[in-house]
Amino acid sequence: MSPSTSVSALTIAGSDSGGGAGIQADLKTFAAHQVHGLSTIAALTAQNTRGVTAVHVPPLDFLRAQINACFDDFNIHAVKLGMLANADVIHLVADALERYRPAQIVLDPVMVATSGAKLLEDSALQAMRERLLPLATLLTPNTPEAELLLDRRIGNAADARSAARALLDMGARAVLLKGGHLLEGERVIDRYFDGTNDREFDHPRLPVDAHGTGCTLASAIAAQLCRGRAMPAACEAAIDYIARGLHGGYQPGRSEVMVLDHIGAAFRA
Repeated sequence: MSPSTSVSALTIAGSDSGGGAGIQADLKTFAAHQVHGLSTIAALTAQNTRGVTAVHVPPLDFLRAQINACFDDFNIHAVKLGMLANADVIHLVADALERYRPAQIVLDPVMVATSGAKLLEDSALQAMRERLLPLATLLTPNTPEAELLLDRRIGNAADARSAARALLDMGARAVLLKGGHLLEGERVIDRYFDGTNDREFDHPRLPVDAHGTGCTLASAIAAQLCRGRAMPAACEAAIDYIARGLHGGYQPGRSEVMVLDHIGAAFRA
């Protein structure tokens, strides 16, 4: 695999001081795919493998300056959106994306951390529905996030299939509804729908408590899009990358939470 130097991927997300998720996971993922990674830090978290203890949102003018600096100098093909903590941040990011119009926007609607800590203010949910979903080339919610966006429960496979279609109707051009939280036996089923393609990606459920998988999946899809893959193929390749990262995962902190082996996953491709 040769480096992709003609285009860059930008992550607009939160920073994880513990290195397992957020901006840190995104940049590791871009590097593992040999795509040049850019970052705009939309939130700072005091975080480790045991939880989030504090969140700081930088001034909006500084957030805007970061985004402008990236678009002013780089050919950005894909933008990955992660933790956007409040409505003001969401509106600013949406304004910037409407201005710059990157080819691909992968929206990971981060609302709750693996530890259970809330990462999105209540007032921001409607802003995400109205401003970001219509801009998203791909929306990648897990089951709890999809339930919040749709304001309804998803309890089984039929609910999940219906939810993917409903999310598409809210404006996203494609949806990858992650199945890790939906207990369907020993398999995990991620459901992709774009109005034409309707696919299920089936993989074994691993007995691990992993951190940063959602961030990594969205950034891996963005990287695959930068390398020229079509959306369904990019999703499939990114899911495979997550599986390899989990198989080589490790526990860097004092908790039992595992983080992904990003570089090892690239070498095992």
